[in-house]
Amino acid sequence: MTEESDTMLDVYDEQSEQRSFSLDDSSSSEESPKHTRLSLETVNDAIPYIGQRFATHDAAYDFYSHFAKGCGFSIRRHRTEGKDGVGKGITRRYFVCHRAGNTPIKVSSETKPQRNRKSSRCGCQAYMRISRCTEMGLSEWRVTGFAIHHNHELLEPNQMMRLMELEKGVEPGYLPFTEKDVRNLIQSSRRVEQDDENIDLLRMCRNLKEKDPNFRYEFTTALNGRLENIAWSYASAVQSYEIFGDAVVFDTTHRLNAFDMPLGIWVGMNNYGMPCFFGCVLLREDNIGAFSWALKVFLKFMNGKTPQTILTDQNLCLKEAIAIEMPTTKHALCIWFIVAKFPSWFNAVLGERYNDWKAEFYRLYSLGTTEEFEHGWSEMIDRFGLHSNRHITNLFTSRTLWALPFLRSHFFAGMTTSGLSKAINAFIQRFLNAQTRLAHFIEQAAVAVDFRDQAAEQQTMQQNLQNICLKTGAPMEAHAAAILTPYAFCKLQDEFVMAAHYASFQVEESCFVVRHHTKIDGGRKVDWDSREEFVSCSCHMFEFSGILCRHALRVLSTINCFQIPDRYLPLRWRRMNSLVSKHSTDEALVEQNERFQALQSMLSTLVSEATKSKERLDIAFEEISELLTRIRGVPPSGLGSRNGVHRIAR
Repeated sequence: MTEESDTMLDVYDEQSEQRSFSLDDSSSSEESPKHTRLSLETVNDAIPYIGQRFATHDAAYDFYSHFAKGCGFSIRRHRTEGKDGVGKGITRRYFVCHRAGNTPIKVSSETKPQRNRKSSRCGCQAYMRISRCTEMGLSEWRVTGFAIHHNHELLEPNQMMRLMELEKGVEPGYLPFTEKDVRNLIQSSRRVEQDDENIDLLRMCRNLKEKDPNFRYEFTTALNGRLENIAWSYASAVQSYEIFGDAVVFDTTHRLNAFDMPLGIWVGMNNYGMPCFFGCVLLREDNIGAFSWALKVFLKFMNGKTPQTILTDQNLCLKEAIAIEMPTTKHALCIWFIVAKFPSWFNAVLGERYNDWKAEFYRLYSLGTTEEFEHGWSEMIDRFGLHSNRHITNLFTSRTLWALPFLRSHFFAGMTTSGLSKAINAFIQRFLNAQTRLAHFIEQAAVAVDFRDQAAEQQTMQQNLQNICLKTGAPMEAHAAAILTPYAFCKLQDEFVMAAHYASFQVEESCFVVRHHTKIDGGRKVDWDSREEFVSCSCHMFEFSGILCRHALRVLSTINCFQIPDRYLPLRWRRMNSLVSKHSTDEALVEQNERFQALQSMLSTLVSEATKSKERLDIAFEEISELLTRIRGVPPSGLGSRNGVHRIAR
């Protein structure tokens, strides 16, 4: 990889010299932040970015409107905050895509019936937010929020032409430019200093590799020598994947619009219920070949370990690529990507019945069995008259890829919930919104990942210090509380509480039926093998989430189990000190475990003392950040190493 990237950079260097452009000059560390901001604003201000400045809010609106037209959508003013009368005038403005929001349904009256016209609004989330700032008596507006992703198709050049003709009030064909001019303008804006961007991007990757040998990246070039695809991951991401790579989200719904490049992001969930980053890929095209390359490289980064499950958008090319490159991995569709399209699919079709239909969809989505789902789906179609709706037909055809009744026998780590989708999107937006140049993008991604790692460490520390409150007093509950993270234990504790409401009936030597105490029939089938300490429930909750269900817990209680069998306290949901203990097989690692416990005690004291004042907290953050930098500079020995443990020199 190093030789290939060096060769690639050498080729670009030669091209740069012919253009009287120095690669070293472009990435000089001596360049001041002020100079960098100037170069960005004068060269790459085609795309909004956080911190961008405008003299007036009208100037910001004009800029965003110009950007929108180039991308194929139009905008409108949404809302303002801090209006006159509060005392400070308008302090914040939102500009949104013209398809943002949902049009309220007009209620017809007997005296004056009204017609509900088809609305173009579909809940699009693309927006730009500006806030007024005052420095040294001068007022200006800065971009404080920006989302570029749309949940609908954008306009083609011919549609843009018609839109501008209507806006200018001219007859078709009388604009001072042609459709070809518009297409050329879009293509040129997407190729802003493309060669220079490729140089900077590869330079950035090589610099990261030199600083951290465990940083990983791969790329391909086209026949003309241009950079085609590039993927990268960080050492911390590879380490996280080793434990938490059983379930993966591969989000390919974003694009770097300035370069018309699809962006793919691999994300998982750690043992504290927080998103963890695994890797990124930029592709020139979103076809089967490109996705196959991306998946191959990702598995190479992760030392050949394939995930048990992978969640994606409804991309047919990606589906084919996964079938080829990950044949043993269960592929499913992210429900939040599907639901995000509902407003544009069904709002106008269903009108005032849209919310009722959506509630019924969620009920069917969460049913327990496939038979219940298919029967309920048929009734839903009849009730809402959707027999000929193509979206409903496609959803039913692909039901095995998204409906929970068809997925519960596979492990998804809780990543089918809408709450996690919001957390993942918030994480992605941290570096997606700041895109201006490719090299800056990969650098910003590294910052965002580091920020997420630090946030995860902080939350881990805080949760480890929490006092767990037992609700049932059962020995099994206390046993689980000592091993699982608070996030996982709270989910298991909910099942402990509910288990008390269920009755178990032994129907065979190793088989039980468990049902709610108010029911006289039905229930779940639970199998128990005392020799192997194996328990299995027909609800498949453990297989789906790694958390034992109330039915299995009720049976374990019935047979006088006082500790949960080890296999039902999965490694991926355990506290970090439990992970160390799990791997402790010799004296050196036992000693490491003891030091780990001592470190936790010191951290507890640190948190207690640092939170007593803002000054103490600032000092703690500064010192801990420096300490983390030093620690990450020491190569890890691995938990299973028999060569002792690295000590950090003072």
